[in-house]
Order: sequence, then C-alpha cells, then structure tokens
Amino acid sequence: MTVQPVQNESRGQVEVEPEPEPEPLCQIVTPNGMLGYGIPEALTTAALEELSRASTPTALILDSGSTDSGPSKLALGSMTCPRSSYKQDLDALLRLVVKYRVPLLISSAGGDGSDRHVDEMLEIIREISSEPKNGAMNLKIIAIYADVSKDIVLQRLSNGKITGCGKSVPPLTELDVKKTPTIVAQMGPEPFIQAMSAHPDFDIIIGGRAYDPSPYVAFCAFNAMQDRNGQLYDLSIPQVGAFTHMGKIMECGGLCATPKGRGAIASIYTNSTFDIKPLDPAAKCIPLSIAAHSLYEKSRPDLLYGPGGYLDLTKASYDQLDDGVSVRVRGSTFVSSRSTGTQYTVKLEGAKVTGFRTLMIGSFRDPILIPQIRSFLAAVKEYVKQNHEHITESWDLDWHVYGEGYNDREGIFRAPKEVFVVAEAIAESQLVASSLASSARIACAHGPYPGQKATSGNFAMGIGGKFELETGECTEFSIYHLMSLSEGEEGAVEYSAGNISATPLFCWKIHRIGNGATLSNGHADGGLTMPRTVANGATKPIEKRETLSTPISKSFSQQPSRNLIDIAKIIRSKNAGPYELTFDVMFDDSKVYEAVKRSAVLSPVVISHLYTVAEEDIIWCGFFDVAMAFKATIPRTRGGRAVCSGGYMESDVHGSQQYVPLMQLELPQSLVEELQLLK
Repeated sequence: MTVQPVQNESRGQVEVEPEPEPEPLCQIVTPNGMLGYGIPEALTTAALEELSRASTPTALILDSGSTDSGPSKLALGSMTCPRSSYKQDLDALLRLVVKYRVPLLISSAGGDGSDRHVDEMLEIIREISSEPKNGAMNLKIIAIYADVSKDIVLQRLSNGKITGCGKSVPPLTELDVKKTPTIVAQMGPEPFIQAMSAHPDFDIIIGGRAYDPSPYVAFCAFNAMQDRNGQLYDLSIPQVGAFTHMGKIMECGGLCATPKGRGAIASIYTNSTFDIKPLDPAAKCIPLSIAAHSLYEKSRPDLLYGPGGYLDLTKASYDQLDDGVSVRVRGSTFVSSRSTGTQYTVKLEGAKVTGFRTLMIGSFRDPILIPQIRSFLAAVKEYVKQNHEHITESWDLDWHVYGEGYNDREGIFRAPKEVFVVAEAIAESQLVASSLASSARIACAHGPYPGQKATSGNFAMGIGGKFELETGECTEFSIYHLMSLSEGEEGAVEYSAGNISATPLFCWKIHRIGNGATLSNGHADGGLTMPRTVANGATKPIEKRETLSTPISKSFSQQPSRNLIDIAKIIRSKNAGPYELTFDVMFDDSKVYEAVKRSAVLSPVVISHLYTVAEEDIIWCGFFDVAMAFKATIPRTRGGRAVCSGGYMESDVHGSQQYVPLMQLELPQSLVEELQLLK
C-alpha cells in the first residue's frame, strides 16, 4: 500500500490519500532456492491454501542449477544432489501440483541443465507416477533442452562470435571445445514462453540450463501478454524489468528474508510492481534485505546482465508494506539488446577432465618443525620429484596448509599447536597420482629437518584408516563464454524427428506421464487463463513504513571501533561465476554508512592491497546506497595466476571464506573518532 499527498483547498492542508491496491497479474511460490535441497511441504501447503482463495494465476517455480559447486557436473555428468534427494522433492511437488491445480516450472535440471539431466528428471517423475498411490496421476510435461553441438560452437568461434564472459575469462580455443564433452547454453525466457504458448494446458515444465530468472519472467510475461503469440519485448521496459528483478530475488528462495529462510512468495501486479514476502511466518522481508539481495554473488549490484540485455536497478525503490513482512518493489527496468542495437547473446558453459587426482592428509605437531614447515614441504616435493624422474606423463603436486600461525596486533608471531596439510597430486593416470601422494606421505613421515629430536616419525596420518585418497578425475571449466545469436535463435521449437528448424537454438518435447484421467484442473490453461482479480478499491493507509534511511539497529558497541568487523552488519565473500570473487560489506546504520563513505577505508586502493590485485584488474568497486553497502569484485587467482573455481588445488569453490582480510581491516583513527561521536 502506498500513499499520495493531495491538496485540500478548503483547509489549505496537504492530506494523505491512500493509493488503490494495484491489479494482480500472477503469484509465484518458490519453496526452496534449489531443487533437491528439501521442500518445506507444510509451509508450501499453507501458502497455496492462502493464495488459492483468489483467482489469480499461481505457479510453483524452482531453479535447480548453478556453477557454484564446480565443474564436475558438466565434465562428468554428475548432479548437484543425490538422485534420491530429487525424487523426494519431486514427490512432494507433484502432490501439490495435483492438489492445488498449479503448474510447476523447474529450470537447469540436475544442476548443469544438460539434456541428460532433463531426461533424468522425467524418469524420476515416471517412477513417482507409477507408484500405486499415484495411479490416478496424468501429467502433461514439457521438457526444454539446452545442449549445444560442438559444430555450432566451433563455427561461431571461427566467425568471431564468441567472447569471454567477463575480462577474467581467457579466450576460447578450438582445443577447449573439442575436449569439452557437454556444452549447454543459458536460455532466456523465450523458450519457456513459446512452449507455454503452444501447450497452455501443461502441468510441468522441466527446463534445461537457463538464466536463473527465466521461468519467472516467462510465467509473468505470458500472463501479461494479450496475444499468445506475442514477443517478450512487446511488453514495456518496466514490465520486463519488474519480472526480471522479481526472478533474480525469488530464484534464491528465502535468502532475501531476515533471518534468511528457504522459500518466498511473490505477488506481481499489472503496474510493473511486485511484492516479496518469506514463506516462513517467523521471518520477514525488509527493504534493506530485498535491496541487498542484488549484491549476492553478482559482479556488480546495479546493472545485472543476462540473455538479451541487462536489468537496470539504479532507480529501483523498496517500501515496507503494512503487514510488516512484505516489501513492494518498483522502478526496475530491463534494457534489451534489441533496443540498443546489439546482438542477443547467451552464455555457454562447459567443463573438461584435466587428469586424475589423489590426496594425502595429515598433521604436524612438533613445535620444532612447525616454524619451518614451508621449507620442509619444499624438500618433500623435491623428494617426490626425484622418485619420479622416470615418469614421462605430466604431473604436479602441491600443498594446502592449514593453521600455520599468525602475527597478532603487536606483530608477535603466534605458532599453533598443530598444522594440518593436504597434499594434492594430479597426473594423467590415477596410478601415478597415487604414487606421487604416497611418496609425499613417506617424506612427511620420515624426512629430516634442522633441530629434529623425534626420530620415529614426524607426521600424524591415517585419518579414516587411509593413507592416500583417490578422488578420480579432476575437472575444470573450459567454456564460460558469450555466443552471439542471429535474430530468432534465442527461441525454441517443438522437436519433430527429421523436421526441426535450424533457426532456434533450443527445442522442447511433450511427455504424457501417468495412466490416470487427464486432470480437470483449475489451471486448464497451465494456470494462466484464470480471470484476474481486480482491486475493489478498499484500501487502508500504511501504519508503519520502514525506509532505507531509517537505522535498523546499532551494529557497534560502546567500545571503540577498531576494525571493519566492529561496525559492519555483514561482511562476506562469494564466487560471482567461476572466474570472479566478490565481496560485500553492508551496514544497518545510515550514519555509520555515510561516515565510511566519506573516509578512504574502503576503496580500490584498499582492495588492491588486501587481495594483491592490481587496481586496473579490479572488475567493479564502489558503494551501493540503496542497500547501504560496499562491493568489490576481483579475478579469482591462485599463486598469482588467474584460475577458475573447482580445478586442481581448489580450496574454496564458493569463495565464501575470502572475506577475512576485509573483516580485519583496521579503521583509520579519524574514522574511529567520528564513530565515537555517533555513539
């Protein structure tokens, strides 16, 4: 509910007149931010019970994909979660689809969105429908596929139509393409819209790799279109902006709430606004938590690029509604590639096998050895090298070292009682990788070092009864690039053997699963043709309106604030795709935030120093006022060399433990004194 000032001429005063509630377009429930992570069935049921009282089109939508967990899914065909987890979630979701007559849309099936995992989800649904308790089930399912042939990629590469997705991504080579077993393209909303238009009586869509907001945008756009054969960008810029912004928030489920939870509910309106509230009644959404969500795992918070253009949040605003748990968002826009005269691009993703890996783990406790641990491990690696001079295949061995010690604030070195190490060996064969790890273990256990007193062994080993751990094939991302499309290629067509158009990049197939009678349900047109609920004009003024300029709480104590951790509400790091790390510092007091902005405590110079990255290599760095936040994004590196996540010598795939230097950042004395005055 919002209010508008109105002039009362008889009294000469400005009165506040309630603004009528906007007309509902559709409603979306996301039970969890990732299929396979568990469905809170009781909470989801309660939400659908409430929403079903209105005739507004409603859908269940979940994302299932991410590159967060590394390259193995694409390279080896594994899934993000065990198959049993997907079956458990789908079993719960199918019951809700049947009971409440709502459509279910799932994107990026299995984690990577490959064709094989779309088919795997279909097979799981077949198994569920064949169970005696589901004998009456009869579901119309659309499967949308996103695999791209190597021939197409190689052709576009030779024509200069492929570039890295960000400056941290190296140029794509022909060899990379040939070594990549599966290549997927992140589809936009268009394939979902076209499939729904062709089959509006669908019950479920299982989508291949997709831009996270795509199914959300598609469901909203289809409801907003007067012409079922219309195009997405026939809609207004604010409409597509609202749908995309809503999808970016909802695809993470309840992470936008405080405290963060599992699911969320979106109400979308015809006037290009939308409301978000948490699924869990114990949580709430506030303007700060919703605005801050555009920071999460993104390279920058204001312009978010995706298939066919970018989401512009520079003029977005966020208002607390009078229920105290919902936030209304307005002002988001989507700038399409068509409007700027540029080509539509999709992101290609792929990964390859780089060798076989074996790990060796253990710890050192000798106080004589620990201070010289680095020179000792260098000697161990030299021993391994000498023992394998006869090996002709390529190999490498390196160390993860945990707990070496630290310098305290007075500069005194504090040695730990124990140092834990992991030797990581990679080779062209598992046999050689294991031989390397074994040699490293022997040298760790029995190698000499200056001042040695304990001659029976140096190394605590055999954790879990194992000396070496063979982990199989080692993978890394090989394709993370943008491919330019010709007009119409961003869409999809229904697959027909021997008769499929070469123009669209994507295709879909129709599947009938279950032996029961066809559902006579409330979403006979896919849940998309129910009459819209029109506001009846009954309104009430907002009792309490929480804005971003209102301090929520004091995040610092009465003690002097010496480090950034003392004054920030949140300090975190995360991967922003496989090649970037991004850092967020958020505040919950506007005066503290403004004081930090005025100081030089957070700047490109500081980020460059903390993370040993050249200023010119910083991808984005700046303040984001609407969320009272600072953000910096840098290339992911290891040993001074640009790398991608999840490959050889990876130790933090998510990048979620890289914030500590920021947390420990010492505040300048001038800022400390200014903050003391604020207390």
